[in-house]
Amino acid sequence: MSIQENKLFIRRYFDMFNQGGAEAVAQLITDQHLKDHIAFFEGAFPGYQLSAREMVAEGDKVVVDALMTGTHEGPLMEMSPTGKAIKVPFIIIYRLAGGKIVDHTMVADQAGLMQQLSAT
Repeated sequence: MSIQENKLFIRRYFDMFNQGGAEAVAQLITDQHLKDHIAFFEGAFPGYQLSAREMVAEGDKVVVDALMTGTHEGPLMEMSPTGKAIKVPFIIIYRLAGGKIVDHTMVADQAGLMQQLSAT
C-alpha cells in the first residue's frame, strides 16, 4: 500500500474501533500484543475512544499522535473502578503488511493516567 493508503487504513481503523471496539477491528490485526493491550484497556475503560491528533507515514509505518478518552469502570491492575473520566495522550507506531497491523510500538502517559485516577 502507498503511504496515503496506509494513513487512510489507520484512520478507518480508528473509526471502526470507536464504533465497535476490539471486535470491530480484530480482523485488521495480526499483532497479538496489540490485541492483548486493547483487551486490557477495554476491561478497565469499556467503550474507550481513540482520536488521532496528527499522523505521519513512511514506508510500511504510520505514526499517530493520539488521545485515548474513557471512564474507569473496570479494575486496572489492583485499582478498583473509580468512575473517573480520563484523557491519555500517546504516540503509537503501526507497521502494516498485507492490509493488516502486524506490529506496533507505543508510548503513553501512564503517570498522567494514574494521576487522573487518583485525583480527588
